[in-house]
Amino acid sequence: MNRIWAGIDAGKGHHHCFVIDAEGTKLLSRRVANDEPDLLQLITDVLALGDEVIWAIDLADGGASIVIALLLNHDQQVLYIPGRTVNRATAGYRGEGKTDARDAHVIADQARMRRDLQPIRPGDEASSSSVCSPAAAQDLVCDRTRAVNRLRGLLTGIFPAFERALDLGNHGPLVLLTGYQTPAAIRRLGASRLEQWLRNRKLRWCGALARTAMEAAERQHTSVAGEKTVAAMVATLAREVIALNEKISEVDR
Repeated sequence: MNRIWAGIDAGKGHHHCFVIDAEGTKLLSRRVANDEPDLLQLITDVLALGDEVIWAIDLADGGASIVIALLLNHDQQVLYIPGRTVNRATAGYRGEGKTDARDAHVIADQARMRRDLQPIRPGDEASSSSVCSPAAAQDLVCDRTRAVNRLRGLLTGIFPAFERALDLGNHGPLVLLTGYQTPAAIRRLGASRLEQWLRNRKLRWCGALARTAMEAAERQHTSVAGEKTVAAMVATLAREVIALNEKISEVDR
């Protein structure tokens, strides 16, 4: 059987398709408009080149939706290869700078060599979700990183000892920040009541976290200008990071 591989570097207005045979020899390289008649012609031309075509694409939704739907309607096997995987693999290929044709070539060649790529199947919502999850998770992780960095910057401005003491990669400190952000507020509450406040929110290591907060609060007895406004922003950002963590967990399931 003459099996060939077609890699599609997907874009909004145009895609680039690169087709290779079992030896990696180029059979076709074409830029095609993201338009149904042009895509149908591409599928027809690629199918004429081999007995079996394995398609691979670096986008599972958005601009790639039409070409994926057309391929699945033609009973074609379509594999998803994440864009970051393509970027890592590209370094191992000879050639000049990044181009759509080169990326499409890498996509086709990776599909030819790898056995761990996720297939895209018609009407399979679970499969679609798992295909989209790597890109979605990456976007959410980037959003979380930006939010945590902003949170640290704000907290340093009003309560630097607290920023140094808290590990914002953990859930407990984030929950604490949704309620208390300044040294005066923590001292007024006291260690025992703070520990109970944390325990009521079903957190682990409540005693240790409360002691850490009190120790930081005892190191600063000065209030800074605009503290109340910044404290409110810290609470809002802490809730945002918690929400992002929950979304990332859902996507990774």
